[in-house]
Amino acid sequence: MTLLRTTTTEPRPDEQLEALTLAVAADLPVLLWGEPGIGKTAVLTQLATSLDLPLTTVIASVHEPSDFSGLPIVGDDPAVQGVPMAPPQWAVELVRAGRGLLFLDELSTATPAVQAALLRVVLERRVGALHLPPGVRIVAAANPRASAADGWELSPPLANRFVHLYWVHDREVVVRGLGGVWPRAELPRLEPERLPEAVAFARRAVCGFLQARPTLIHRLPSTETRRGGAWPSPRSWETALTLLAFATAACVSQDVLALLVRGAVGDGPGLELLAHLDRMDLPDPESLLADPVSAELPVRGDLRQAALEAVVAAVGARPERERWEAGWAVLVRALETGAPDLLVAPAKALAALRRDDWDVPDAVERLAAVVGLARRADRSVERAAASADAGRATGTRR
Repeated sequence: MTLLRTTTTEPRPDEQLEALTLAVAADLPVLLWGEPGIGKTAVLTQLATSLDLPLTTVIASVHEPSDFSGLPIVGDDPAVQGVPMAPPQWAVELVRAGRGLLFLDELSTATPAVQAALLRVVLERRVGALHLPPGVRIVAAANPRASAADGWELSPPLANRFVHLYWVHDREVVVRGLGGVWPRAELPRLEPERLPEAVAFARRAVCGFLQARPTLIHRLPSTETRRGGAWPSPRSWETALTLLAFATAACVSQDVLALLVRGAVGDGPGLELLAHLDRMDLPDPESLLADPVSAELPVRGDLRQAALEAVVAAVGARPERERWEAGWAVLVRALETGAPDLLVAPAKALAALRRDDWDVPDAVERLAAVVGLARRADRSVERAAASADAGRATGTRR
């Protein structure tokens, strides 16, 4: 048995583990969703060992609400002293240690009354009369209601306090772990000099997005199941802002950031915020129009297309001959530095902005061949597709 339980760890890229570790480092409550036997408890045990934190496991479903809100203890003079709420032993031990990882397991099997009692524990970190120290981190685990033992849906107030991460197994991680080597969780390395910039970026990103999409500030889902997951509210947007700041300072990958943001505010709003972050990196169209010869356009195709469309939109917002000609110069710069097929739509839109008394600039001549070639290629593809459809139709009749 000792030999079977003897394992080692290794640093290994793992997006799920990296997202979990960063959320824990940000001191945010995390809820791991996954089917039974997927390894949620093992991950938390290994995480506590890697971070050198004592692990305290509390099975929420086997406790009464008073175990979290505190047991009333009558003193010598309750009329004067009041009735204090005595905390359970596990909370006292956490306070005594000053640090630790509080693991609330089987959360989806806790009754609504117990879930209500957990609200103060998760948000205010209070258990009875005790206040959990800052060194305590909170992580919970739950099974979907369909696979939970006598499961309940999470109440919306409790669900909205967590970062929801959906845990799935990785075949290589499982096989290598059963062979004796599991991935090791490491705290994200934050660069101190980047912290002010990261916080400013996160605030600018979230506030700018919500100004453009005010209906997403608070949107309670219509179904009970979705209310028990991640959804947007002022509280969860604050969580997303914190995660974005930490992720920026730690230079995490886009995939890890996506897991965290979607886990805070839900899939739809999270994906919209990620798209907004991409657009924030676009160059200012006015700067491109001011100096089109040395304009630096994004390399990625979709961002380059968006930048060119923004230039055309800027010209359309203030249509002047000099700005219109500068727009053509930007398109020429794009032709010199990237794929020509991205220029067809912006060139057509820019041409439609021409006034009768504006001469056609020389730049248009350089783009005419490209636009014409792209149109011919499109027509060739359409003809080939029509021919293939006709051939299939003839074969079917035969």
